[in-house]
Amino acid sequence: MKRNTKLSRPLRSALRGPRRAIAPAVVLAAAAGVLAPTSAHAAPACEAVRSAAPPVEVAHISDWVESIAVDKRGRMFATAYFTGRVYRIDAPGSTPVSLTGNIGANGGIVVREDGRLLVGTGNDALHSLTGDALPLSKLLLVDPDSGQVSTYASGLGGIDGVALAPDGTVYTTTVGGRSIGRVTPDGRVDPSWAQVQQPNGIAVSPDGTQVYVIQTNVAPGLYRIPADDPAHPRRWISAAPSDALALPDGLTLDGRGRPLIATHTAGQIWRVEGDSLCTVESGLYLSTQITYGHGDRGFSAGKLYRSGVNGKIYEVPAGAEPDQRGGASAMR
Repeated sequence: MKRNTKLSRPLRSALRGPRRAIAPAVVLAAAAGVLAPTSAHAAPACEAVRSAAPPVEVAHISDWVESIAVDKRGRMFATAYFTGRVYRIDAPGSTPVSLTGNIGANGGIVVREDGRLLVGTGNDALHSLTGDALPLSKLLLVDPDSGQVSTYASGLGGIDGVALAPDGTVYTTTVGGRSIGRVTPDGRVDPSWAQVQQPNGIAVSPDGTQVYVIQTNVAPGLYRIPADDPAHPRRWISAAPSDALALPDGLTLDGRGRPLIATHTAGQIWRVEGDSLCTVESGLYLSTQITYGHGDRGFSAGKLYRSGVNGKIYEVPAGAEPDQRGGASAMR
């Protein structure tokens, strides 16, 4: 079986950036880039997307883009790993605007109901590896127009993934440990609300009763954590043996509540159908996050977008909701 003996060009480019402490996920991605097979992985193609248009680049930030989210006005927001900035992109093809300076915004990002952004910090080697024992990281509140920053919550492990429940509860992951953090709408912080080994991507079911978490390495898989019984996470789906080094990362849900998962070395976007995984798109290596658009303009509702280590953001027509599946919005 052919194996990749060199780091990919996007990863080499990303690692030339400012020498911040590198998160465990970066180290894992580098190792897997050497060890993982480059041939097809185990998840079969999803039946309904085999004739979709190919991905098209719609934006580019000169940094490792860790996470993306879209507000109701169709504007995309991105966290930059090396520079710690939050960027705003008003529409596909628009020039990204640096909304903040270096605020340590190197983790997940979500949009609250009121339009303000919640951004995770501490997604570096030191805070990630020590986050379970020393939860010192902050969840920041960022104004999407002015870029004004305040602290929403503190006392969490190094924050990689961020998810928002319908009632306003926030959940976070610490990829270098085991802790799932929780912040209630009234501000109570529990840095170790639940435990999953090497938790990464995170999302909440539409009814708020289940928290979905990706285990990114050792035995990659998807967990369901009952919101009312966090002491008993349940392993829902395991990746195939051939995907042991796929490094699943970001997680989102489609309009039917089905999880979609971005992967680093598999180069695939997976979707959960029933109790198994299928592949929505292939060839997008070192992907970090996926998210759906909102509103009727810009990064609009029903369209799926992907971010990656190389800073490129793609629209992925194969993952679009059925009435949006077709041509993609080309980059100007």
